[in-house]
Amino acid sequence: MPDELGKKLFTYAVITDTHLNQGETESNSEFAVNKLSNGRMRFVVQDLNRRNLAFVIHLGDLLHPVPAVPHLYRRAAEQFKEQVADLDHPLHVLPGNHDIGDKPCDWSPTCIVQDEFIALWKEHFGANYRAFDHGDCRFILFDSQIINSGLSIEAEQAAWIETELAAATDQGKRIFLNCHYPPFLTYPDEQDHYDNLTDPGRSWILDLMEHHRVEALFAGHVHNVWYNHYRGTDCYLLPSTAFVRLDYAEIYRVVPTPEMESGRNDIGKLGYFLVHVHESGHICEWVRTYGEVSAPDRSAIEPQDDVATIHPRQNSNTRFGFDMRQNWLEVIEVPPSGALDEFDRKQTRNDYALMALLDMGVRRLRIPLRDLLNPDHRARLDDCARLGILFTLFSFGIPDSRALDAISQSRGLIDIWEISDLFQKLPSVVEAVAPTANAAGISIFVSKLRSIDELVRDGEKYYHTTSHGFTPDDGRQLAEVADWDNVDGVVFRISGETAPWRAAQDVADVCRVPGLKASLHIRMTTGSPGSTPLDDDWVANRAAEALVVSAAHSNMHVYIDTFADVDRGYYRRHGVVDRYYNPRQAFYVLRYMNGVLADGFSAQTGDVFTPAHADASISLIDENKR
Repeated sequence: MPDELGKKLFTYAVITDTHLNQGETESNSEFAVNKLSNGRMRFVVQDLNRRNLAFVIHLGDLLHPVPAVPHLYRRAAEQFKEQVADLDHPLHVLPGNHDIGDKPCDWSPTCIVQDEFIALWKEHFGANYRAFDHGDCRFILFDSQIINSGLSIEAEQAAWIETELAAATDQGKRIFLNCHYPPFLTYPDEQDHYDNLTDPGRSWILDLMEHHRVEALFAGHVHNVWYNHYRGTDCYLLPSTAFVRLDYAEIYRVVPTPEMESGRNDIGKLGYFLVHVHESGHICEWVRTYGEVSAPDRSAIEPQDDVATIHPRQNSNTRFGFDMRQNWLEVIEVPPSGALDEFDRKQTRNDYALMALLDMGVRRLRIPLRDLLNPDHRARLDDCARLGILFTLFSFGIPDSRALDAISQSRGLIDIWEISDLFQKLPSVVEAVAPTANAAGISIFVSKLRSIDELVRDGEKYYHTTSHGFTPDDGRQLAEVADWDNVDGVVFRISGETAPWRAAQDVADVCRVPGLKASLHIRMTTGSPGSTPLDDDWVANRAAEALVVSAAHSNMHVYIDTFADVDRGYYRRHGVVDRYYNPRQAFYVLRYMNGVLADGFSAQTGDVFTPAHADASISLIDENKR
């Protein structure tokens, strides 16, 4: 898959919702964090300047003061122009609702778009819709606020968009659309709310996207990150550089910390996108700015010798991933806030889980059978697969006919199926599922459910908890499994007290003669179900060691059992992201290690990294001996 993208052609940046104020520390907003918008924008400009970019696109809401308050609007516009004068790259801007007024909205007392506001925008920033070419790509920036407005300029823009799309299609151009309001947030047929386009405008633009095979659409307004795929088009909703929308703080099942200002200053969610355009596709990289502020007199940011990171589509290591225990695919209903939406709940997802996986370059996820049976989840898995993610299924016992049918329809989506049961029952389970697995091109791995007697015999304390997976001491049973038809591998449970590298050596030894592949489940907790290990250094080191195991052993798949924090219930522990789905230390360790390992790792040729012994360290040194 990494070669499918082809050569990288160029990179550009997309920023949005900068919300500049009329003064450096002035704001006509009641929220304290809004006073930081100018300094945060200045940092972004400096950060962009240290990068090799073809150009920058701004998706709107350049300013915070709305055009209904023209004296503040003009002052804020001057602040914006003063800042971007320092930008070293060409800048293309389009208006947001704070710049020319909101979309027509009967239920909300907002400042609706009108000709006077559009004229004020043009006075300071030029046309409110525009297009340009770069290489074989056409970038179309349109004004989403005027759609459905009934203004004369709406019809003018509609004719222009259709002409631009037709010309780009005739010329064989790749098409990238850019707007402020996203056509939809979660579902193409969702009800109208503050954060989407209303029909008939929504259906019109979606039909054009499908007809002209638009490669990607980028939108702002929501101040959060989401990804959708609509009939051939990748749709990206981008974060703000300034602040997070308060209504979406409801997504996270955790109380915001005081410094988060009820979620508006959740700095782990601020930033912008880099878009890397390749010969046969594109990938997006999220640059998290963490709310960094640059004062007016701060010198430019020095170029940094960053470790190159990779997207899952670029990662040849398909053997490392996470056990997705929490429901990362669920659709969440955001309650009416009394502010922007009052008459219904908005349906959305927590896509920060997906973004963290993409940021780390992780290719493989372990998912339960339930995700194939839920239509929303199943459709979402297809979206994620387009981003390069592979899936391992797990289940217990013999599935019913409905489940088997769902699995049979997952060819190309699921390539490994881990099945658990009591050891004596596993042969009949394998016999029952083998026809379905073989027809769908799925490899079967088996995992034995460990009985109470085994736990006691092995000296483990009985905590009334479920334990499954083989151990290196199960050599006799592993030899039996090797004689079963249709079994490709076995599952091993690696306790928190056992180092992943040491465990991998033992597993390799016991699997070598039977010729079995192995799946290693790396436990990220130690002790009893009531213990609370919250050592981020331990988590990061263990995660790094697990990744190295997957790179060093071509016959092992390695899964870390904790993606997001578990802060309640049994086995409380830290993951690679916290409950706000912001990165922890292990996130960055995995992200940069994946990037470093990528250059020398090739699943196609079977190359692996192999330290000489269990106590060996891995030194990552580039060609300049750094």
